[in-house]
Amino acid sequence: MAEKIRKGPLAQLGAMAREFVRRGPAETRPLGKFAVGSAKVAHLLESAATGVRAPLPGPQFHAIAQLKRPISASTVQAPEDLPAKAATRSWSSAVDSASEVVGSDQQSKRLVDPKELVGSELSFITDNLARLLESGHPMLNTVSQYYFSASGKHIRPLLVMLMAQATSIATKRQGRTSMLVDSDVDQIDYSLMDRSVSQNIHSDSESQRINQLIENATKNGHGGRPYAPHVKEGLTILPTHRRLAEITEMIHTSSLLHDDVIDHAETRRGLPAIQKTFGNRMAIFAGDFMLARASMALARLRDPEVIEIMASVLSDLVDGEFKQLKNLEDEGAPMAQPDESAFGYYLEKTYLKTGSLIAKSCRSSAILSNSTDDIVEAAYVYGRNLGIAFQLIDDLLDFTVSSAEFGKPVGADLKLGLATAPVLYAWQEHSQLGPLVARKFAGGGDVATAWDLVHASQGLQRTKQLARQYMERAIEALAILPASSARDALEQVTLSVLTRTK
Repeated sequence: MAEKIRKGPLAQLGAMAREFVRRGPAETRPLGKFAVGSAKVAHLLESAATGVRAPLPGPQFHAIAQLKRPISASTVQAPEDLPAKAATRSWSSAVDSASEVVGSDQQSKRLVDPKELVGSELSFITDNLARLLESGHPMLNTVSQYYFSASGKHIRPLLVMLMAQATSIATKRQGRTSMLVDSDVDQIDYSLMDRSVSQNIHSDSESQRINQLIENATKNGHGGRPYAPHVKEGLTILPTHRRLAEITEMIHTSSLLHDDVIDHAETRRGLPAIQKTFGNRMAIFAGDFMLARASMALARLRDPEVIEIMASVLSDLVDGEFKQLKNLEDEGAPMAQPDESAFGYYLEKTYLKTGSLIAKSCRSSAILSNSTDDIVEAAYVYGRNLGIAFQLIDDLLDFTVSSAEFGKPVGADLKLGLATAPVLYAWQEHSQLGPLVARKFAGGGDVATAWDLVHASQGLQRTKQLARQYMERAIEALAILPASSARDALEQVTLSVLTRTK
């Protein structure tokens, strides 16, 4: 006798549903809805639960754990030969200059222009985002697409797609399948990521029309191949990676819209800040709308792990904003000088506001590549360290470049009452900064005094040295990934962080 096949949760709930249908109408409707809903949840849980990951290699896991250890930021010292302001401008010279930081072995590596690897994918980002954000309201279309008309760096989509390529040749997780994750990508219908999960969200004619717009968002874009994987040098970017890159950019841009309202910003990306042109209300609505569309696109990736990870970014952004508003943990009683806890508070805020999105989008990219745990964790550690280094340099540039170079006003952090790393380091040398920090530079002449004290200290050099340490950790995490031109490109993006001017 053939062995009886054990039914999974989905099949069991299907049998329950058939039993409910045999009953009377009064019982069928509520129980049937419950069964269908439970079946959908069971399907997602079953897909996730069957994905048994390969065991973590001991040495790699230990290396990752070491890269997660906190850096003692309060004791970082600047080397004598590290300038406060980099004069580098071009991409190649930036990489050459930054490579000196991590040793001569970097110089022997082949320079890879990251945009050569993923440039064709990046070129479609703005048009695809315009389609994803299309609505029936012309003003909302204009406002929500406002910043995408400027030449943004697109650093986050670039990282997502380079990480996709770098992990596409890494060890695969065994047994994990879902609607959009499978070992055989040719068997997946990637058009699912533009289809509604449930037709029940079509509650009225307007929402039906909007969902149709989303469903058709990429059909006429991306060179007519919206659901085809991009393969170059044997490295693959899946359509789901492409969509994750777009989601990441939507989340980032929506946070800019909200930040500019909170910070009363004057400019962004060389344009008047959005609320200066359209008003606070429209800026907030546009940011909310962008988050809503990003959430819908995220749900349609149909990967519970990625959905949970990227959803947590939204919580991190809000948490980070609250930490920034508070500024320092002991704001009510100024310290003689900032200790390690003060730096820890600042770095935690930095991670939440900037590092989290980069780290978790890199992790999600590796998950969509169906990578094993060690590769996924390495991708996260890389993104976390890179994200913190990126923001540290951003805080440094607020003191060192012109508004024209930076694309937004310089000295803005002081005017907002924020004590960033350059100020904290300067405070260790000049105790008179303590009362200014405590009152958030609100007194007459406080901003100018703080500016002068920062430039009279080693605050800028020490900030750059701290960013260098995070950069080095990011590069160490990349070493866990298999060698490829995409990994080299990720390393060069990381090296360029130290020498960027905008």
